[in-house]
Amino acid sequence: MYLLDTNHCSGAILAKSNILRRIAEVENTLIATCVIVKGELIDMAERSQRQESNLVLVKRFLQGIYIYNVDPVTADIYGSLKAAIFAQFGPKEKSKRRKTKITELGFDENDLWIAAIALQHNLTIVSADTDFERIQQARALSVESWL
Repeated sequence: MYLLDTNHCSGAILAKSNILRRIAEVENTLIATCVIVKGELIDMAERSQRQESNLVLVKRFLQGIYIYNVDPVTADIYGSLKAAIFAQFGPKEKSKRRKTKITELGFDENDLWIAAIALQHNLTIVSADTDFERIQQARALSVESWL
């Protein structure tokens, strides 16, 4: 079971052959995304030069794919994951750790939520983002890239 990140959803929307080929190869396996990626895709389309046509493409894509939501269990996993990342990459002094933002450690908040959803549902994240490779240093996480 696969959870597509934004860069792979965008690639599928833009009909990148390597992504479409891999989707076809795993056709009997659940391929999904999540509400976080949905928000990122809509944001990208809204801010693009071809807003209207890109929104149509994004919405059409999202109609054909399962979308995982965030729930209280996801929030628990997110909190635990974020703490593990701070333990691995953050300042060793607790007083400095409290003032440090996750983005200062080189992580995107959205990627932590995506990782939490993947962990909750035992999904493989399909992404080209290096954040997920770094997250693997703090917590076991299955990640692939189809690019």
